[in-house]
Amino acid sequence: MSENTPLLHYRLTSSASPGTKDASNHSGTMSVGRGGRGSKDKSTRKLGVVFGVVTPTLLSMFSVVVFLRIGFVVGQAGLYQAIGMFLVAYLIITMTVLSVCAISTNGALDAGGAYYMISRALGPEFGGSIGIMFFFANVCGSALYILGLVEAVISAFGIPEGGVAGPHQVLPSGYFWSLLYGTALLFLCFIVCLVGANIYSKATFIILIIVAAVLTSVFTSFFIVGPLLVLPDPSVLNSTCWHAVNYTGFKLDTLEDNLLPSYTVDYTTGSMMSFTTVFAVIFNGCTGIMAGSNMSGDLKNPSYSIPRGTLIAVIITFITYNLLSLLCAWTCERHLLQRDYSFLGDINVWPPLVTIGIYSSAMSAAMSNLIGASRILYALSKDNLFGGVLALARKTSLNGNPWASVLVSWLLVQVVLFSGKLNTIASIVTIFFLLVYAAVNLACLALEWASAPNFRPSFRCFTWHTCTLGILGCLVMMFLINAIYAFASIAFMLMLLMIIHYIGPISNWGYISQALIFHQVRKYLLRLDVRKDHVKFWRPQLLLMVANPRSCTGLVTFINDLKKSGLFVLGHVKLDVLDGLPFDPLQSRYDSWLSLVDHLNIKAFVNLTMSDSVRHGIQNLLFITGFGGMRPNTLVLGFYDNCIPQDHLQGKVLRSRGYGLDAVKPNKDPSAQRTPCFPNVRSADDPKDLQEEEYVSVIADAVKMGKNVTLARYFSQFNREEVLGSGRRIGGNRSRKTLYVDVWPLNLLQPASHGYVDTCSLFLLQLACVLQESRAWSQAKLRLYLCVEDGCSLKKKEETELRAMLKELRISAHVQMVAWDQVVALHWQKQEQKEVGNVVESAQNEELMEKIEEDQEPDIQKFPNNATQLTDDYIRAVNNLIRRHGAPQPAVRFLYLPRPPADASRYLAYLNHLDLLSGDLGPTLLIHGVTPVITTDL
Repeated sequence: MSENTPLLHYRLTSSASPGTKDASNHSGTMSVGRGGRGSKDKSTRKLGVVFGVVTPTLLSMFSVVVFLRIGFVVGQAGLYQAIGMFLVAYLIITMTVLSVCAISTNGALDAGGAYYMISRALGPEFGGSIGIMFFFANVCGSALYILGLVEAVISAFGIPEGGVAGPHQVLPSGYFWSLLYGTALLFLCFIVCLVGANIYSKATFIILIIVAAVLTSVFTSFFIVGPLLVLPDPSVLNSTCWHAVNYTGFKLDTLEDNLLPSYTVDYTTGSMMSFTTVFAVIFNGCTGIMAGSNMSGDLKNPSYSIPRGTLIAVIITFITYNLLSLLCAWTCERHLLQRDYSFLGDINVWPPLVTIGIYSSAMSAAMSNLIGASRILYALSKDNLFGGVLALARKTSLNGNPWASVLVSWLLVQVVLFSGKLNTIASIVTIFFLLVYAAVNLACLALEWASAPNFRPSFRCFTWHTCTLGILGCLVMMFLINAIYAFASIAFMLMLLMIIHYIGPISNWGYISQALIFHQVRKYLLRLDVRKDHVKFWRPQLLLMVANPRSCTGLVTFINDLKKSGLFVLGHVKLDVLDGLPFDPLQSRYDSWLSLVDHLNIKAFVNLTMSDSVRHGIQNLLFITGFGGMRPNTLVLGFYDNCIPQDHLQGKVLRSRGYGLDAVKPNKDPSAQRTPCFPNVRSADDPKDLQEEEYVSVIADAVKMGKNVTLARYFSQFNREEVLGSGRRIGGNRSRKTLYVDVWPLNLLQPASHGYVDTCSLFLLQLACVLQESRAWSQAKLRLYLCVEDGCSLKKKEETELRAMLKELRISAHVQMVAWDQVVALHWQKQEQKEVGNVVESAQNEELMEKIEEDQEPDIQKFPNNATQLTDDYIRAVNNLIRRHGAPQPAVRFLYLPRPPADASRYLAYLNHLDLLSGDLGPTLLIHGVTPVITTDL
């Protein structure tokens, strides 16, 4: 139990629980109505500012609090602290009121009140979890008020057990009799709520008139009734002090005695009161501010009525509470205030009038919670957050009253009534309401921080500071009331949030998280200055060109492992021209591509373009993809060969996260889900979209633009699940097959080249190391093959230097020396037989290449051109060399990709060399790096 547990045992007349009363007091009324504005005629929206907002809010904030709590607060805390507590409490709730007013004036507000505001701002998960808590809080609150009212009635009119019955005590008492009385009162509330919101508003207005009349009599009694002894003090009851009084009328001495605090033991429970316990009670009495906004579904103009009506009610209650505190401190001795919480009836000109006010306000609060619970349930069922579980609650009458939701709520309240006593859950019900208020502030804060152009409420008297104060105030009050219950309610909310996240449908309301992410990403992208880039913070940012995703799933998943928390973009070029088309056909294809991203569980962006040729399309993507410092630095292409593509998505459906094919209502039935919206794979007879020369031109273009280039071959054979599978069990332990990644850092198409420390070789090593550092490939072992001439004096020196370089670069790899004398000799034998004309042509090519390189930017690494005429026999020998040294079979190979020749007429020969070099090697990456990516500096 919380520190204010003693306050949970007050009877509604003399010792009713403020905690009990207060817990349900928060609920107010929930919105009445069906569906959205489109589904409900405006003719059924009949409530204005007074009937729809002011009346329910006043009754929800006043209730029985105004009659039973004021004396307790002033008697314990004194007038100064009491007024200070009211100021702080109203400051907190005013922050929430400002948030409510802002959200309610930012567009059409439908039925659902607080739930509607939160769910449409923070999303279905957050809104649904808060809505369920709000629903249960209203159900329990209604039962609390019914039980409190029954307690009060039995106390006044029930036959006492073992005692002498008075003339008015005629009602039998006992558990079953109390249950019968509660059921009858609840049924009366049920009838009123079942008829509709119009009858309810009229009933509450009548009750408001009664409460106002009672308050008028209370204020009048302070000026009319003279001094009298309401509650004798045993400490002064002697023969000389019979004239002592508790109610003195207006006396300065009485006011001075009540100015300062005097915390004492609560007479009902024996617990010591403190500032926090009294403040918790006073704060509970100030809530109920959502009652008007919860009537949003039945208001003629919610955006007009809610701000004005709520603020009017808050001002009226604030003035009333403070004025009553002043009058009590000025006229009543502290002994009376601390020992009789129902003294207002004793000093009234007609004591039964206060009892009538208590009964009326309690009945009104019970109806308010019942109709509130039904409207929350109806809003939840209409949004279909729990599937068919709440389908029954969606039924409404002809005039739009959700009678099924009223019926379900009434039954649940009746079930709660069987417990008999609900004081133990009063605190957690109160905390539920505070959590709802905090969520409303959070929703307004998120909308403000997102800076969305469409968030422009007509009510502008708020800032993010007021929202933050409201959130902090509600959270502090939750933990002041009961820290354990506060933690439990937050945990319950998180559990509901996760349940709705996994089982609930995807909404089309808009997600505030996306707006906030956009806002933050834009801000940090502007701070990501490309002029501050440094090689030690380099990471791969990959643009993978995909012709048809059906045949590229293996490559897509592999490149996802290679990105090392960098940028990964799937690019696609559609061959067409926008001229003459009625609209952009690419916009409708993004859904399928994003669904593919979800289906493969990768972290990638999608960028589609349209062009008259593949080459121009890739140029466009290289130019425009990304923002600021997040631009692709590496182009990944599939290899150009004659392999027939395989359809890896045949017979599969794209089970996305809900933003793709079925964004509004994804179908849970796998048989009803749609297959991927991608064209069928190319057959052997179908022509390709680009020719060999254009393919090599794309590589040359990327190198000219300072992009690294990677060609991926045989990844149609790559199955990530098989390669990285968990293996088999041996002796109870799960073993994994050892993975090998082979790296050949030498330019094998340049037989005369020596050394491994050029930019391209280091880039090759860096990518292999990046792959090994990814979580899925962490057990893979790098095998580094160093090609040397057997018997060469530099063999040992090169090996030593390479090992030293790997150690300096913190790269763990197994270095293996490979003798390739015979392969190189084969090249030189063939080279000597070449005609002089070829040598002249080669010299001309070298001269042309040098001229091109002189025009390049100085920060792009220059590599020797492969102008030497290579024979197919030599390249096949190199290929055999690689295969002979590939045991056990590696998962993937990294090979050096030479730069394309400067002469476009040699593009076919260049592509043929690559084909022979990488033939039958399994999954292979041919990599050409142009930017430095490795440093030994800290």
